[in-house]
Amino acid sequence: MKKIIFYFLICFCFFSCKTKTAETPKDVFAADIDTTVNPGDNFFLYANGKWIKDNPIPAEESSWGIGYVVDNENQKRLRDICESAAKDGGTKVSASQKIGDFWTAAMDSVNIENQGTKYLQPYIDKINSITDIPSFINTIADLDKIGVSALFDNEVSQDDKKSDEMCLKLWQGGIGLPERDYYFKTDSSTSNIRKAYVKHIETLLEFQGQDSLSASKAAANILMLETKLAKVSRMLADLRDPYSNYHKTAISDLKKLSSSIDWEKYLNNIGVAHIDSVIVGQPEFFKALDGILKSTPINEWKDYLTYRLVNSFSNALPEKYGVEAFNYGESFSGAKERKPRWKRVIQSEEGSMGELMGQLYVKKYFDSTAKQRYEKMAEEIRSGYKDRIEKLTWMSDSTKQKALVKLAAIKKKIGYPDKWKDFSAMEISKGSYVQNLINARTWWHNFDMNKLGKPVDRDEWGMYPQTYNAYYDPSNNEIVFPAAAFIVPGYADKDLDDATMYGYVGASYIGHEITHGFDDQGRLYDASGNLHNWWTEKDSAAFAKRAAVIIKQFDDYEPLPGTHINGRATQGENIADLGGLEIGIDAFKKSDAYKKNEIIGGLTPMQRFFMGYALSWLYEIRPESLKTQLMTDVHAPAEYRVNGPFSNIDEFYSTFNIKPGDKMYRPDSLRVRIW
Repeated sequence: MKKIIFYFLICFCFFSCKTKTAETPKDVFAADIDTTVNPGDNFFLYANGKWIKDNPIPAEESSWGIGYVVDNENQKRLRDICESAAKDGGTKVSASQKIGDFWTAAMDSVNIENQGTKYLQPYIDKINSITDIPSFINTIADLDKIGVSALFDNEVSQDDKKSDEMCLKLWQGGIGLPERDYYFKTDSSTSNIRKAYVKHIETLLEFQGQDSLSASKAAANILMLETKLAKVSRMLADLRDPYSNYHKTAISDLKKLSSSIDWEKYLNNIGVAHIDSVIVGQPEFFKALDGILKSTPINEWKDYLTYRLVNSFSNALPEKYGVEAFNYGESFSGAKERKPRWKRVIQSEEGSMGELMGQLYVKKYFDSTAKQRYEKMAEEIRSGYKDRIEKLTWMSDSTKQKALVKLAAIKKKIGYPDKWKDFSAMEISKGSYVQNLINARTWWHNFDMNKLGKPVDRDEWGMYPQTYNAYYDPSNNEIVFPAAAFIVPGYADKDLDDATMYGYVGASYIGHEITHGFDDQGRLYDASGNLHNWWTEKDSAAFAKRAAVIIKQFDDYEPLPGTHINGRATQGENIADLGGLEIGIDAFKKSDAYKKNEIIGGLTPMQRFFMGYALSWLYEIRPESLKTQLMTDVHAPAEYRVNGPFSNIDEFYSTFNIKPGDKMYRPDSLRVRIW
């Protein structure tokens, strides 16, 4: 439900990169349009093609585009924050001390080389001491506390059916490849990735002292083990149904699923308290674990955990570990060069204490007037959605009224949190990068576990202010927009016209996230954030009929030869894109910018709206990364997030004179009509 670039982040040079002067600002679209492309054939390339031609993907990146430009500049800003903190120091437990000491330790490559895997040794010793299934499960619990997942995953979050309660969720997991289908597809590309994966495991085990023959055998065994886990895992699209992935289970009944696991001891070891039940996502997976646990030799489990531990910390270990991780990752990303250390450290530090860095970021860089502008726009979009729901012909009045209640209850968060987390207990020093990661991960683990049995904090944010992204949270029924989400590189917010920003922000962000409350997943949650079917059977069937059209539309797209978009897995995002555009247009038509009909940069207001939306998806991607996205991501590639929904929008046809014969043309009978 987050707007993914992938993950995944005003005073910058805009893409084509002519310096903008305050006196004569260059139009935001001027250097990007490819006039050789018919907008009715491929609007994405028409709007963005010139920029894509002029800005090849940097060697260190798997893709490139507007979000990466924003993120790249924000990384420079965060570097300045880190370097200043490292110089200034600060009192122990202060933000400056933690940020500065983490940076100092992570940038000290000499010390990292000298330390080797010293700070992982206690965990390596625990792995080596495993003798049976109980000691294996105990070790899994110990590793979980430092962010190393194995066998299955757990998460503390709101109970889908009781949003005012926190719960523990148990979820399928344990595999090292990005998605279960990687273990079974037989095409040459996927087969080569499996071979690279085995070689990667082998190399890391050799680094840990195994001879080449033993490491090779162990790596092959790990692949076979993970294949067994993948075989009993659900497919990506099947994980979208919140009902079929919700099974409330008493802790005393967990043994019925996996009798080989002492669940009470495991839960106690990871710090679970004050609960009598858990939510099991995929019961069949946990039932299958018993057989896998019993049939796998202990030594294979030890090799499996050793690999997962070392791999999890590879970028904080001596250089050979990080280089190996990058070389293996190239199979998925296509990136040609490893990012410089400072960028890798910024990413790691954000993962450890991103909100703490965000506190300093917003003080220095966030324009509060932008917050006011988009709070107002959000309410205009909400009002537009209200009008659209009221006019629906396929939805009954009873369901409409509940939809309107939910819409009115959506909480918006813009910019940054009203209150910040207290990181004072997180132990960070200049001594060891690995130990700082261990401490940070332990802090986060304890932070999450401590939520159990306590009131839900609905003021908490799931993103940082410096993140170029946004999300809808169904359990909180809220839309969240970090400060960086509104940035257009090279332009102060005040210099960006409303027509552009209704497309760039209103439709692509605000409308999109609101629509997530009413997509195939979000519509199943009520105004209070509870998984509760408030739809009549007839209305549900009508929605499904319309959703089937967008599923078919995206199933037909083939971004790579032989590889189509998964329309069922991506339907939520595709519905949100379409809905965001529709309500964004409705709100824009009520604005002064639309009514004045001022021509800017040779474009009408409605043309600028569509251009603004296309700008928000200005991305190019390497084939390797595109293949990975198509197999693992619930978001369609950027090009199709523009051309796909546009081809269903009547205003697009009239604004750009789209006619039969144009590649994007869809007859009225095939255009998706949902919201």
